[in-house]
Amino acid sequence: MTRTAVPPSVSAAAPTPAVGRASVTAYGLMWRAFRKNRLALVAAGFLIAVALLVIFAPIIARRSPDEIDLYSQLVGPSSEHLLGTDETGRDVWARLVYGARVSMAVGLLAMAIGIVIGTWVGAVAGYVGGWTDAVLMRLTDGMLVVPTFFLALITLAVFGPSATNVVLVIGLTQWMVVARVVRSEVLRTVPQEFVIAARALGAPDRRILWRHVLPQAMPSIIVAASLGVANAILTESALSFLGLGIQPPTPTWGNMLSGAQNFIWNKPDLALYPGLMILLAVLAFNSLGDAVRDALDPFQARR
Repeated sequence: MTRTAVPPSVSAAAPTPAVGRASVTAYGLMWRAFRKNRLALVAAGFLIAVALLVIFAPIIARRSPDEIDLYSQLVGPSSEHLLGTDETGRDVWARLVYGARVSMAVGLLAMAIGIVIGTWVGAVAGYVGGWTDAVLMRLTDGMLVVPTFFLALITLAVFGPSATNVVLVIGLTQWMVVARVVRSEVLRTVPQEFVIAARALGAPDRRILWRHVLPQAMPSIIVAASLGVANAILTESALSFLGLGIQPPTPTWGNMLSGAQNFIWNKPDLALYPGLMILLAVLAFNSLGDAVRDALDPFQARR
């Protein structure tokens, strides 16, 4: 009896690729696309340095930001005061470091409020549709028409310039762009096959929305979050400069600028340091947001 030889291609089962390897490859593509952007790497390094300043502020600053020394008013940089002192003898370096803690906290908290509200409004409007979509989007359009900075000024003038009010005002006036972005992503995702299959299997709408639809919008939400932090820091600095933000003696970059405006000619570095930190922080978050957007784009990541 003759035995028929089975070709190796038929007899040997093809190896099944590991799931973990695919995920590692995807993350590797994202990291490769991200590290190609040198400006984004510099921005990430700067933000990490600022985060370290915020975390280890008591150690790095060496002095209290509220310590007044009337015998050392407006002195220049020295070994005792790295960046000199202000008009009341307070250490500028200590106030800059502690100001980073307050400004970053305000930016992150305000961004979180804006992202949560904007994601909820955009997701519900895009998924439900109909009258719900019309009402929520007309509300969003109406908020976009209102000058949000002047609305924040009026609100803080009425309710008082406290830290809580500043965070709430900034967060409640920057959710509109996030809502429109999330709505467009939801409208793009809902007609796809995996959503239709989930509905056919009887999955509830809440599960479909939060487990299948919204994850597709995460790249856009991450980019909006990075840009939202930059916008919140800039808005807080502007409000503090006008005297309606975080009030002294609590240091922020904005009220440091406000206090330095009377000494702009005889000691301009008082305005230079906080202004430079605001500029670099905003540019860093914007650059990081652009790089993350490109890294999460599959077409950009494969180049």
